[in-house]
Amino acid sequence: MNFREKLKTIRAFVFDVDGVLSRNDISLSTDGEPMRTANIKDGYAMQLAVKKGYILAIITGAKTENIRVRYERLGLRDIYLAASHKITYLNDFLQKHNLNAENVLYMGDDIPDYEVMSEVGVAVCPSDAAEEIKAIACYVSPVEGGKGCARDVIEQTLKAQGKWFDGHEAFGW
Repeated sequence: MNFREKLKTIRAFVFDVDGVLSRNDISLSTDGEPMRTANIKDGYAMQLAVKKGYILAIITGAKTENIRVRYERLGLRDIYLAASHKITYLNDFLQKHNLNAENVLYMGDDIPDYEVMSEVGVAVCPSDAAEEIKAIACYVSPVEGGKGCARDVIEQTLKAQGKWFDGHEAFGW
């Protein structure tokens, strides 16, 4: 099955944060905490996917509570912070929602994402992902991490399933 066909089977999206939903180049606060960015178009697509009935999750090694706040406001309920072994959290997510891994799209960008990407049905990455990650991805977005790569894959999935621009949900946050 090619990438476009696989998108028709997706019921859930899971994203890493650093290097996917935020850029790789980050500033540090005076106490050494990373100050991440968030792409508005990624946010729009994520909240729309939630409204359309998809299950979205974050699995990140980051420990910053502001990540939870940002993505809960977009409608995500499964936010796994400080995830040192991401496969454990993926398995929890799958069991919690009675999902098959084949129906999950995961977007990661670096070595800690490798194991999870090897398990899901659709493994994707941003254009600036590590070479090892690009090698196992079935799709490499032309968009860099933190610059709308999540929007790219969500939009393509919703379009493949005829749910992108199909009603009033598209016009509100």
